[in-house]
Amino acid sequence: MSVPMDGMILHFENLTLGYDRHPAVHHLDYAIRTGALVAVVGPNGAGKSTLLKGIVGGLVPLGGEIRLTGIKVSEIAYLPQKADIDRSFPISVFDMVAMGLWRKTGALRGFGREGERKVAEALAIVGLGGFERRPIGTLSGGQMQRALFARLLLQDARLILLDEPFTAIDSATVRDLKGLIRRWHGERRTVVAVLHDLDQVRTDFPETLLLAREQIAAGSTENVLTPANLDQARRLTEAFDEEAALCGR
Repeated sequence: MSVPMDGMILHFENLTLGYDRHPAVHHLDYAIRTGALVAVVGPNGAGKSTLLKGIVGGLVPLGGEIRLTGIKVSEIAYLPQKADIDRSFPISVFDMVAMGLWRKTGALRGFGREGERKVAEALAIVGLGGFERRPIGTLSGGQMQRALFARLLLQDARLILLDEPFTAIDSATVRDLKGLIRRWHGERRTVVAVLHDLDQVRTDFPETLLLAREQIAAGSTENVLTPANLDQARRLTEAFDEEAALCGR
C-alpha cells in the first residue's frame, strides 16, 4: 500500500454537511493520517453518522470539502450502522460475503476457485468457517456482524469506516472483531469508527474526534475525552436548533 506524501489520507476543510440545508456537521477542519485508528464520538445527534456518509459520497457537502489522498471513494470499505440488507432475502452467507470481491472482479464476473478460497478464508478468520451455505436469515446478530466484517476483509481497503460496529452483539463477537480491527491497524490501514462506549474508546482507540455538530476536540484519546470536553459536547448538542438555517460564517 502506498502512503500519501503528507502522511494524511483524509482531510476535512471547513466542512459542512446536512439535510435540507440544515447543518448536521459544520465548519470541520481536521485531517486523519494514514494508518490511524480513530474513534468518532459525541452525543446522539452530534453528526457522527452524517460524517461517515459524507466521506463515502452519500451526502454532498453544503460547504467546504472532503479530500481523499491516494484513494478513491469507491475504494473505501464502509459498514453502516444498520447494514442495508434484507435478512429475509434468500441469499447465502457465501454470496453475501463474496460481494466484497466485486470491486476487483465486477458484479457480473465470476471469481473462480481463488475467489472461493478467499471467501472461505475470510469466514474462517471471523469464526464462521463452515457457514458458507447457510441463509443469512438464520444468523444471529453477532454472526451477521462477523459475516459483514468478513466482507470488509475481502474489500482489502486502505480506509475502513465503521458505524457503531459493536452495538447489540455478544461480548465474544466484540472481542473477536476488535482483534480484527487491531490487525487492520497493524497493517497500516486507516480505521475510523463511530462508537458510543467511551470506556471501549479509551481502551482500544488511541485517537478520538469529539463532535457536537462541530468539532469539540481531536487528538489523543486521553486529551480529548476529558470531563470538560464531554460536558461541552453535551451542552452544545442539547442547545442545537434543528430548524436553524445554514450558518453563514
